[in-house]
Amino acid sequence: MFFEQQEFDIRCEWGEHGVSVLAPISDVVIVVDVLSFSTSVDIAVSRGATVFPYSRKDDQAVAFAASVHAELADPRRSQSKFSLSPQSLTHLTPGARIVLPSPNGATLTMAAKPTPVLAGCLRNAPAVARAALRYGSKIAVIPAGERWFDDYSLRPSYEDLIGAGAIISHLRGSLSPEAGGAVAAFQAARPALAERLRQCSSGKELIERGFAADVHLAAQLDASDCAPVLVDLALSGSAFVRATEEWLPA
Repeated sequence: MFFEQQEFDIRCEWGEHGVSVLAPISDVVIVVDVLSFSTSVDIAVSRGATVFPYSRKDDQAVAFAASVHAELADPRRSQSKFSLSPQSLTHLTPGARIVLPSPNGATLTMAAKPTPVLAGCLRNAPAVARAALRYGSKIAVIPAGERWFDDYSLRPSYEDLIGAGAIISHLRGSLSPEAGGAVAAFQAARPALAERLRQCSSGKELIERGFAADVHLAAQLDASDCAPVLVDLALSGSAFVRATEEWLPA
């Protein structure tokens, strides 16, 4: 009971444990994985694609992609073909179907079910906040974090903290201290947001690997009016689509 933040409307907690504690007592969950799952989902869905989240690329992922008539994205990040790189998804055409493996964002997305799930990032913070409020007043914002290379344990990440804060700043209701702390971090970063993303650990890693364009796309605050919502598609499983009136509560 100490960790549920249930006396507050807007809750914020990290990773899989955050999902397991907050999802069952919240009206909606917002998964925030800025570099790069949530940003990739926003870019793909805003272009009319359907995105199927998947935890990892393995033989089962290959079979799943075939079963839903979708292309399996490369989880190793590539700009020459569809992958977890946001830049690689900028040329998607409407109607595309992509299975997007991600050990962080996709895993949290599927763990949050059956609670409704939205994919949030810096690009779509206002749109995702508006969609979340359609579900109710109890909202869980989950910064995904990254993983340490040696033991794969959670590494709380700066980019997801400020991404969560950007979304929370557009929500209505009482904030838990954790949610308020995320907003304060975002407000401190906002005057130099692109620079902060380039200088944080995850940003430096991607730039070193040749993916500076992905960091640039992720830092474009409020650039998108798309709120990706996870829906159950007949015969296809769960996928992110644009949150239109068809998919949102009345």
